[in-house]
Amino acid sequence: MGRYVLAIDQGTTGSTALLIDDHLTVKAAATVEFPQHFPQPAWVEHDLNEIWASVIKAVGLVLQKEPEAARQVEAIGITNQRETTCLWHRDADATPVCRAIVWQDRRTAEECARLKKGGLEKTVHKLTGLRLDPYFSGTKLAWILKNVPEAAKLARQGKIAFGTIESYLLYRMTGNHLTEPSNACRTLLMNLKTCEWDEEMLKLFRIPQSLLPQILPSSVTYGKTRNFSGIPDGVPVTGLAGDQQSALFGQACFTKGAVKCTYGTGAFILANTGKAPIYSKHGLLTSVAWKLGKETTYCVEGSAFIAGAAVQWARDGMKMIAKSSDIEALAASVPDSDGVVFVPALSGMGAPHWLPTAKGLFTGITRRTSQGHMARAILEGIAFQVRELLEAMTHDLGKKLSPIKVDGGASADDLLMQFQTDLLGVEVVRSQIMETTALGAALQAGLAVGIWTGLDDVQKRWKAAKSFQPKIDAKKRREEIVRWDLAMQAVHLLAGAKAPKKKKKK
Repeated sequence: MGRYVLAIDQGTTGSTALLIDDHLTVKAAATVEFPQHFPQPAWVEHDLNEIWASVIKAVGLVLQKEPEAARQVEAIGITNQRETTCLWHRDADATPVCRAIVWQDRRTAEECARLKKGGLEKTVHKLTGLRLDPYFSGTKLAWILKNVPEAAKLARQGKIAFGTIESYLLYRMTGNHLTEPSNACRTLLMNLKTCEWDEEMLKLFRIPQSLLPQILPSSVTYGKTRNFSGIPDGVPVTGLAGDQQSALFGQACFTKGAVKCTYGTGAFILANTGKAPIYSKHGLLTSVAWKLGKETTYCVEGSAFIAGAAVQWARDGMKMIAKSSDIEALAASVPDSDGVVFVPALSGMGAPHWLPTAKGLFTGITRRTSQGHMARAILEGIAFQVRELLEAMTHDLGKKLSPIKVDGGASADDLLMQFQTDLLGVEVVRSQIMETTALGAALQAGLAVGIWTGLDDVQKRWKAAKSFQPKIDAKKRREEIVRWDLAMQAVHLLAGAKAPKKKKKK
C-alpha cells in the first residue's frame, strides 16, 4: 500500500491539485482556472474568494478520482505564485480587504523609480537580494495601505493580515498565519541572510510588523486542516514553497550549480548556489531556495515575465489559435520565422533588463509574413529571453551550466525545446513529471512526515523523460542572437531607455 501527499499548486491563471505517492507517481490531478481582473492598464488583480473556490474545486476533483488513496493522505504541500499581495481580515472566512495585487501588476512603477532616484537600490539589493521593481510585494502592500480605505487603520489595530498566496491558503485551511523563506524573500521585506523580517525595509515601506506572518523553515508542520472541504480535520500541512524554488526542489537540483527552467505564465530559470548567497552583477535576483532545519540553501534567479502568457495572448487576444496547444502545429507549418522576431514584453521586462515601461514588439515583418511565422516568433521569443538569463547566470557563477532541466506547460512543446537547446548550445532535459512545481511542495511535505528519508532518497527517484541536444553550429547561433539583440535595442529606445550595449567579443 502506498503513502500519499496532496500537493496544491496555486498559479497565476489556475489552481492545480495533485495526489502523489511515495514512488513520485501522480495518481490524480485536476486544474481549475479562475478569472483575471484588469481594472486599469498595467493593473492585474485576483479575487481571493475566487482563488479559494478554485482550490476547493480542484482538490474535490482529485478526491473523486482517487477516493481510497485520498483518505490516506498523510500531508499537504502548498506551492504558489509568488509576490502576489494579499490582505485579509483575521476572521473565520479570511474576508479579503481588497483584491490581491498580482505579481505582474505594474502600478507601483513610479514609486519604484522615485526610490531608485533616491539612491536606495543598493541598500535594497544588499539586504534583500532583490531590485526596486513593481514585481515584488513590498511596494504593492504599501500601495494598498495608502490607497484602500480603512486598510492602514485596520492594520494598526491588528485586525487584518498580510501574506502571499501560500500564507492566505494556509490561514484558510488551518487558521495559522505563517510563511517560509522562499516566499518571504520575494516581498522586499525579508533580510536575505537572517531569514527574518528586516526592520530597515519595514521602515522604508512603512509596513507595520503586526501585519506579517511568522517565518518558519520550508518543511515543518504549519498547522492541521480544519473544515477544509473533502479533507478530514487534522491532516498536517507540512510543505510551503514559492513556485519557482519548489520547481528547483522538484527537479532534484540539490547540488551547487544545478539549474532548472520552468515555462509557465512566465519563464523562470534558477541555479542552486549553495549555502551562501551570491549577489548578481548581471541583473539577476538572489533568493532563498529553501530552508531545511537550520540550513539555508540559496539560488540566483532570472525571470521572464511573459512566456506561456504570450501563447495565451495569441489565443485570446490575437485569435491566432483555438487552444494553447495549437501553437506548436501552427509554428511548425513554416520552416523558420523568416526573420520575424517577437519580444514578449507584455508586462514590462524583468532580468536582466529591468525595464518596467517596455512594450511588446514584432520586428522583421514583410508582405509574406504569415500567422505561422508569427507563431514561431512567439515561441522563439520565449527561448531568446531564457538564453539571456542563462548567459547572465553563467557569468555570475563563473562556469558553464549544463544540463538545463526543464518543466512547466510549455516545456511539452518539442519545437520550443529544440530551439531552446540550439540557442543555449547545451543539453536540455525534460523531467518525467511535468508538474515539478507541485512535486517540490509535495516532497518537502513528505520529508517532514518521513515519507522520504532525505534528499538522497528523492534524488534516486527523479527521472528524465527526454533530452534535447543542439543541432546548429556556433555561426548560426550567433546569427540568431544578433536578430534578438537588434530587436531589444528597439524595445529600449521605444521605452525611453538607453539601448543595451553590445557585448564585446572575447
